[in-house]
Order: sequence, then C-alpha cells, then structure tokens
Amino acid sequence: MTGSPPHRTLTALTAVAAGAVTRLAAAALRARPPGGPALWERRNHAGRTVTLHAGPAVALAAAVGAGAVRPAAGAAVLVAGACGVYDDIAGARDPRRGFRAHLGALRHGEVTSGAVKLFGISAAGLAAGAALRDRPLDRLLAGIVIAGTAHAVNLVDVRPGRAAAAVLALAAPGLARRDPATARTAAAAAGAAAAVLPDDLGERVMLGDAG
Repeated sequence: MTGSPPHRTLTALTAVAAGAVTRLAAAALRARPPGGPALWERRNHAGRTVTLHAGPAVALAAAVGAGAVRPAAGAAVLVAGACGVYDDIAGARDPRRGFRAHLGALRHGEVTSGAVKLFGISAAGLAAGAALRDRPLDRLLAGIVIAGTAHAVNLVDVRPGRAAAAVLALAAPGLARRDPATARTAAAAAGAAAAVLPDDLGERVMLGDAG
C-alpha cells in the first residue's frame, strides 16, 4: 500500500473498524432476527441451511465506513443494502430469477422485489456517481460503474465465498491508491467482506441480495 504512514494507518483502521461493525451487526441480527429466525434462513447450493444476517451487516458496515469519507458513497450503499434486504425477504417465495424475468413481469404491470432491487441499486449508483464527479459524462460513467459493480457482485453469490472474494478483489486497486478518501472507501468494503469470508466459506452464512 502506497502513501504516507498516517494515510496507511487510517486505511488499516477503517478496514478493522468495518470488520468489527460487521461482526457486531451480524451478531445482533442473529440474536434478534426481525420476523423470526426462519425468515433469515435459506438452503444453499449444497442443501445446507445458511443465514442471511451477514448481508445487512456487511452493507451497514460498508455504508458507515464509506460514508465517513464520502457521504454520497455511504448513502448509495445504504440504499442498495435496503433494496437487497427487501428482495431477500419479500422475494423469498418468488421463483423468478434473473433480470429478464423481473423485467418481463414489469412489462405486465407487476413490480417484483427483484425489480425494486434492480432499479433501486441502479438509481443509487447513478446518484452516487453524480455526487462524486463534476463533469456530466464522468458522473454518468461513475454511476454505471458503481451500479454495475453492485449487480456483478450479487450475480456471483451462487457459491460459498465468491461474493466476498469478489469484493476483496475489486477493492484491492483502491487500497493501493494514494488518495486517502479512495483508499479508505475501499478499505471499508474490504474490511466488511473479510469479516464474513470465513463463515461464508464455511457455508454458515450467505451474503444474499443485501450483501
């Protein structure tokens, strides 16, 4: 990691703090899951029971960490996480999967939880891009990158550890940046993802749409 020692220290502290917040939030949700434990349980690809507590916990920790440096980024993460939680819970019994299925339902006048997630995350990403950049084209491109990254991470969450590992890989270039705000924003996401990776790989949790 490049930069001055204070910059590196703040980046490391941001990652550690994000990991701690993730653990605390996940423990709190596990102790008192809204709606009861069954609402937060799913079967993974191997038929094992996993919980969804990690997803909202990761979103909250990343939002707090990123928001401390870039409020627009923190707000975007909160909105995306909220849309994901809604899809995780409301869409649990909906057999439709994939963008095409949800867009098809929308064409027939049905707003599915998946459509709420799709458009909510996209809008949050575009709003964050507009707040983080100055020129119109830069704003648009930044928004597309932010929203596209969120959707891409969601799409790879089909096997243990893939989503968390994807976040760590995507955050790595940001951690190496000399700009303190960029490095700390990346550290917030990396710290949150690293905190859940062992349980994710151990098939005890999954990030779900919220994460």
